[in-house]
Amino acid sequence: MHPSRILLALLLGVACQAGLAQQIDGTLKKVKETGVITLGIRESSFPLSYLDAEQKPVGYHIDICMRIADAVKAKLALGKLDIKHQAVTSQNRIPLVVNGTVDLECGSTTNNADRQKQVAFAPTTFVTNVRMAVKKASGIKDLDNLGGKPVATTTGTTSVQLMRSHEKGKNIDFKEVYGKDHADSFLMLETDRAVAFVMDDNLLAGLIASAKAPNDYAIVGSALSVEPIAIMLRKHDPQFKALVDDTVKTLAKSGELNKLYTKWFLLPIPPKGVNMNFQMSEPLKALMANPNDNPAETYKK
Repeated sequence: MHPSRILLALLLGVACQAGLAQQIDGTLKKVKETGVITLGIRESSFPLSYLDAEQKPVGYHIDICMRIADAVKAKLALGKLDIKHQAVTSQNRIPLVVNGTVDLECGSTTNNADRQKQVAFAPTTFVTNVRMAVKKASGIKDLDNLGGKPVATTTGTTSVQLMRSHEKGKNIDFKEVYGKDHADSFLMLETDRAVAFVMDDNLLAGLIASAKAPNDYAIVGSALSVEPIAIMLRKHDPQFKALVDDTVKTLAKSGELNKLYTKWFLLPIPPKGVNMNFQMSEPLKALMANPNDNPAETYKK
């Protein structure tokens, strides 16, 4: 081959490589350059994201996020991808995603229209009802039994707003007490500093199953809201969003997501080997067939 043609071929090769590099942006570029992806994890969001007996993050959403991390590694052709875990709370989870500290928030976050102004969401992987946990001995059955009583919820969640806006809760004067995380909120109920803890029913079921005396508690009352729960990522990052969406949709349509649900909601889970026996809801079955990232507001129509 003529030397000029060899030089041209080399230049074209370099140009192609440069073009590929330019094509990767946002989170994928960050991960490519650092070799690290950071997962935001919750410490007590049973069984979506929590710490096991060895203080390692485990759960339904942790498993899904690990599948997404595998897809990122393959997409970027990385020989090694380090997984970093960053504990988040209901209060700081959105800021930590927005500012780039966390790449994927693998917790128990409701996808709603207000949050979509700040962040993006993967297709919904869980649907929950917001209800309340009480001690059976209290005799509390619904919102209208809460007048003048302390009610616990977790800082940074939407539970109290839902109670205030619900038909049964509009005219009830209850006292709000806040836990820093779900375990802290449940402790308030356990130690009688609150008569009820209002939260997603799956989280309540997980906390009750792990309590010292599970039979002392019940989940009661009308459903305050149907909440789509999803993995959270940065907004305005179409390449990463497409990869995340494709991964979740593939998991759903292949049946793998259904297997993960069975693993975490219908079989014994660590650390105590408790089985939550939490059957898949009809809305989630529909989402398994047709995954989407529609916000909570669409579930009210």
